Amino acid sequence: MEKNLSNEEALKKFKKLVNEINVCMFITNNQDGDHTRPMATVEVEENGTLWFFTDIRSIKVEEVSMNRSAHLVYAHPGKESYLDVWGEASVITDKQTKKDKWTPVVKAWFPNGADDPNLALLKVQPQSVYYWDAEAGKMVSFLKIIAGAITGQPALSSDAQGSLKV
Repeated sequence: MEKNLSNEEALKKFKKLVNEINVCMFITNNQDGDHTRPMATVEVEENGTLWFFTDIRSIKVEEVSMNRSAHLVYAHPGKESYLDVWGEASVITDKQTKKDKWTPVVKAWFPNGADDPNLALLKVQPQSVYYWDAEAGKMVSFLKIIAGAITGQPALSSDAQGSLKV
């Protein structure tokens, strides 16, 4: 079943999926092609803006500075939840913003804390979002398949697929 969500419903679904999955494959590009790396989401704001900590010296910072397009892919196969985000990224070095977003987990990479001179943030404003999310747990999906085998009718899809307008 395909759904197109917008406004509050879309943002609620988007935030739920991002918070459940948390780590995405963050894809940037340059003249040589795409570069992909896993990144943990620091925060998803009420308006859908996504935040990530990074090292200011990383290649992704250079790529975002040259081409602001970013592609983020979140996947949680255990929950059958997937999120495909296309957006515009920017590099943020504002000291107060870094302090506001700081979390102790990041200290493993930046031992000097939010004042580390190499610490930066990547801000991604989603422009289009697609998701796939099981509408019911695996047991229900399994029961639908069994019911289909018994009745001779095809199993109903347990996937909700669609786009979010965030």
